[in-house]
Amino acid sequence: MTTTMTTADRSTSTFTASTSTSTSTSTTPTITTTTRSPLARRWAAYLSAEVDAASLAVFRAGYGALIAWEVVRYALHDRIYRYYIEPGFFFSFVPFVRPWGGTGMYWHFGALFVLALLCAVGLFYRVSAALLCAALTYVFLLDKAQYLNHLYLLCLLGLLLAAAPAHRALSLDRLRARRASPAGAARDTPAETVPRFYLFALKAQIAIVYFYGGVAKLNGDWLRGQPLTTWLAAHGDAPLVGPLLASQAAGLALSYAGLFIDLSMGFLLFSRRTFPFGAALAVAFNLSNALLFKIGIFPYAMIASLALFGDPSWPRRRLPFLFKGADAPGDAARAPSPAAPRRSALPLALLHGYLLFHLVVPLRHWVYPGDVAWNEAGHRFSWRMKLRDKNVSELGIHVLDPRTGVREPLDVEAWLTDRQLGEMSARPDMLVDFAHHVADRLQKDSGVRPIVTAKVIASLNGGPLRDLVDPTLDLASQPSGLLAVVQPP
Repeated sequence: MTTTMTTADRSTSTFTASTSTSTSTSTTPTITTTTRSPLARRWAAYLSAEVDAASLAVFRAGYGALIAWEVVRYALHDRIYRYYIEPGFFFSFVPFVRPWGGTGMYWHFGALFVLALLCAVGLFYRVSAALLCAALTYVFLLDKAQYLNHLYLLCLLGLLLAAAPAHRALSLDRLRARRASPAGAARDTPAETVPRFYLFALKAQIAIVYFYGGVAKLNGDWLRGQPLTTWLAAHGDAPLVGPLLASQAAGLALSYAGLFIDLSMGFLLFSRRTFPFGAALAVAFNLSNALLFKIGIFPYAMIASLALFGDPSWPRRRLPFLFKGADAPGDAARAPSPAAPRRSALPLALLHGYLLFHLVVPLRHWVYPGDVAWNEAGHRFSWRMKLRDKNVSELGIHVLDPRTGVREPLDVEAWLTDRQLGEMSARPDMLVDFAHHVADRLQKDSGVRPIVTAKVIASLNGGPLRDLVDPTLDLASQPSGLLAVVQPP
């Protein structure tokens, strides 16, 4: 980021702080600042300022612990086998990304567990954080049927953490460096501070998740209480609160409450005045989601992210035993040097490019025709969470031989697992992916590419039943991939 200044603009003032005692006098380094700095220069200086790394370190530990726990959950529920070994076909986001053969996926998740623990304790952090992000992203890309917003978020947070020096505080790397320093010698390890832009990137990512989760709720179904009213009715037998949850008024009230919380949460957390209220609201909101819905570790990841907001030094005050013997960053370390924004030019450019990308991607469904809740075009990577309930009453895949005109039904259950079948039946792009797979396999066997059609009858949020895709359309001839859009008839 560069700013052109004329000679007249370059008036400066020098601030010198000194403290005198009877035995010594110390003077902080002279800091030269512009009197009339442009907004961009002040913004760069703000982001480049060094802040305490304590809150970032606490979040790093929570992030690693959550991923390690998620790996344990996958192992306990046999999800590694059911999701990544049992299927004969995968709805991969990237064609060349495939699961490891044999017991390779077990070893992969074992490595994920170890890397997550290394990240949590900050040991060999630069390597372990980068490998953890890569290993987690690999799992995420394997199958659209396993798409989860929280897994996508963990990949993004892992990328940002891998770029950040989150091991400068509360880490075994820090402890090893201190112990390796010669007795009495000045430590050559960096101060327990980090440029503020690392914290800002993580906080902005969390705020984007909340905000776009709220924007997505601004639709007719949500504003009339659906699908939340239907889902809450399933908890009607719960002790004490069951009858209340089953009422339509509860569904409508909680729908609007969720809308308000999502739209306002990022603003509440960023402001120091409203942070305590926002944090309490975030804990209550995410814990209630964890109790009502099976959404894995997502609520706990959002609660853990609260460590990033507020004053960066809060862990040193609230959890002093964790930082016993650590080098507390002084006030002088918090002020950026005049050259800091210039040294940070590339990181700041990358930060703004990253945030711009994630501000635009959730809006991409507006360039596609039709309702995103129905055709799913632009649904993923957009924080559209718990917004639709599709009920599929009929699913039939048929294969037509163009030479003979013979049309036969396909035994879909022989090709896909139950989970894959359930996810595919409501998602047109996955129907296209599967049709391509079937056509490729049959063409390889017979030498002729068949026509693959699908008859799918579904309803959205309790609405009327209708065709999800055109039952006469050859899905195997439609474009596939992230940009593919299949419109209903």
